[in-house]
Amino acid sequence: MPLSALRVVELGSGSALAYGGKIFSDFGADVLKVEPPGGDPGRAEPPLVDVGGGPRESAYFAWLNTNKRSRVAGPEDEESIAALLADADLLLDARGPDSFLSGVLAHDRLRAENPGLVIVALSWFGEDGPYRNFRATDTTCRALAGLINLIGPREKPVAINDHQADIVAGIASFIAAMAGLLAGGAGRRFSLSIHEANVVLSDSHTVHGPGGPRGRFGVNRFSSTFPMGIYPCLKGWLGLGLSTPQQWRDFCGLFGVPELAADPRFFLGVDRAVHADEIEAHFAPKLLARTAEEWFSEGLRHRLPFAIVPDMAELLAQEVPRANGAFAAVRIGAASFEGPALPLRLTRTPPRAGGTAPRAGQSPPAPHSARRPFWNSVDSALPLAGVKIVDFTMGWAGPLVARHMGDLGAEVIKIEACRHYDWWRGQDHRPEAYATRIYEKRANFLELNRNKQGITLDLTTEEGVALAKRLVARADAVVENFSREVMPKLGLDYAALTKENPELVMVSMAAFPRGKWETGRAYGFTLEQAAGVPSVAGPPDGPPMLSHYAYGDPIGGLNGTAALLAALWHKRLTGQGQHIDLSQVACMIPMIAPWLIAQSVTSRTPERMGNRHPHYVPQNIFSSFGPDDFLAISVTTDAMWRALCGVIGRADLARDPALATAQGRRAQEEKIEAVIEDWTRARDADVAMNTLQAAGVAAGVVRSPYDLAADPHLAARGFWQVTERKFFGPHVQSALPFRESKKPYPVRYPAPTMGEFNDAVLGGILGLSPAELARLADAEIIGTEALPPRRGG
Repeated sequence: MPLSALRVVELGSGSALAYGGKIFSDFGADVLKVEPPGGDPGRAEPPLVDVGGGPRESAYFAWLNTNKRSRVAGPEDEESIAALLADADLLLDARGPDSFLSGVLAHDRLRAENPGLVIVALSWFGEDGPYRNFRATDTTCRALAGLINLIGPREKPVAINDHQADIVAGIASFIAAMAGLLAGGAGRRFSLSIHEANVVLSDSHTVHGPGGPRGRFGVNRFSSTFPMGIYPCLKGWLGLGLSTPQQWRDFCGLFGVPELAADPRFFLGVDRAVHADEIEAHFAPKLLARTAEEWFSEGLRHRLPFAIVPDMAELLAQEVPRANGAFAAVRIGAASFEGPALPLRLTRTPPRAGGTAPRAGQSPPAPHSARRPFWNSVDSALPLAGVKIVDFTMGWAGPLVARHMGDLGAEVIKIEACRHYDWWRGQDHRPEAYATRIYEKRANFLELNRNKQGITLDLTTEEGVALAKRLVARADAVVENFSREVMPKLGLDYAALTKENPELVMVSMAAFPRGKWETGRAYGFTLEQAAGVPSVAGPPDGPPMLSHYAYGDPIGGLNGTAALLAALWHKRLTGQGQHIDLSQVACMIPMIAPWLIAQSVTSRTPERMGNRHPHYVPQNIFSSFGPDDFLAISVTTDAMWRALCGVIGRADLARDPALATAQGRRAQEEKIEAVIEDWTRARDADVAMNTLQAAGVAAGVVRSPYDLAADPHLAARGFWQVTERKFFGPHVQSALPFRESKKPYPVRYPAPTMGEFNDAVLGGILGLSPAELARLADAEIIGTEALPPRRGG
């Protein structure tokens, strides 16, 4: 298996740590989980399964820890753990910032004993900054990361529980670790912030500045486009969402309202969002005449981004994901159930499908593994310097893969065409848009395409394809995220490209898995819909609820990055390339692992709870003093409950024996929430958060993503970097969520203007003469300005 030469040790607890380790163990690494006496606290998280002989343990914990070994160790065992780390390749450490600094297992001491050891230190908010010692939960962390403010009804945001931030950070920890391992040479140490890892889902809003829309447009309504939402059908729920002008015309034709397509008020998706109620009245009633499955078939036929929105039972029964191995058996002791399979589908070296999790202290002999060789890394502060990527991607998911590679030092060459450019440059094809170069002024395009060299090639021409192949011939990897038929049609599919470069790694990021849905069109919201995420989000009496305006895009990008790094590792060991055939819908399924596993174990899905939590009582979103300002509060222990009561001046509640436990508080939850909100309404959200945190209570301001550039913690950590670009001027860029020093990796150059690097790449790298470049420009094969689509294109 691709990572079987690696020895990994996990210290600490939490789902982020466990999921990062799971990716390693499912790809064959020897992962040893070090647990405290009595076992990891996660073993007690419901649903519980009988592991044999009476004891019951968490099914979710088992899924997170497949194919690992376990060792129970107390403080007296630290020397023996240090001895293990002297022979390890990687330490994943989630013990907390103070634990990293001193003692037998201090990171400086471990690195002195093992200079090749790569360390990823996970913490909620990093190792410095105002939030460094904040208590956090998934909900309070995501609130501070700008991921709750825009979601839900107009009156108050609604979050999705639970483990969303954990899975995102787990993937980020794998990305950091693999970057360090690929760098070779002396081991690198990365400090990873779970909070910052989740800002990757928000930064495309933040870069537009603080002038973004305030508040919410309503459940399943977003300002970015319309139609987008989830609608009841004759049977089941249908998710839909449109983006391009052609999709809007085809949608209007399907529903027999061509007059809407001709109405200039509805030309762009953002314009239609303003008139959502008016437009919805024309199609929503018609959806009730047919089943969701029938409408989805119409979407496939008309190339429209539709999706069936399944609940957990329906998802587990769906033929297409099941046939593609989306679910796998998980075992712990005598228990067996189904959980999401790792979605990183490397075709030559796939991960294990499911597996067995250890009981506490269960540690069979470590598998024999040859130690990894140490390569001499390129003399660079950036771990992936020397890696070469050709980027055919557009939008968010694919460009995020290439952005990660560029941020880490890889040479990334992004290929667009003057007439078919990245759709995040915009889709306004009116003459005035070209005259004013609107396509150079989209902040979210700038955010996703920094640290890349951009060229233009018309890939509908033989010469354009031939030049692209010459670039691929010298590359380590190619990334593309088109629908499945596009690259074969262009003659740039994996079979064609490996004739130019037999050792090529290629990441393809289609929306749906192979089978009868494989040509389905999708955006980030479609991926969330198809994976069933909305069915577990929102209040129990509401419809399935989208929990992000394009959730599947950044999740797909993170998974694509992780898969690419694993494949590059295998290539470095063996010289073998491979095709990574990613389904972005499958990438979303781990985000609902707790509910899917509960369905498998108990034959029912836990009830949706809105902002409440199955174990933390109270937990909710509370109004604060300012208009549309809110505070997330999570009480995770009985001691934290007493601290909360002290802060809000209600010692009487702390003394009430009926409220001493979470179970008792559950019976009076509504009353407790009203008391807390009386306190928060009278206070500024930041003041209330800091007051609660000073008392040890998990709380986080429900930040708007448009305001994150002003967040004091992110500012103190230098998370936002200001860069300047032609046609746009100065603008902020986010950083990677992990760093090797106090400062994040730099933005070396901003996103390219159209064809900005044509001369440097086609002339400098491929050696084309000025005359050849001029001829290509005259033939419109290359260029530096966008051109409208050809008629009928």
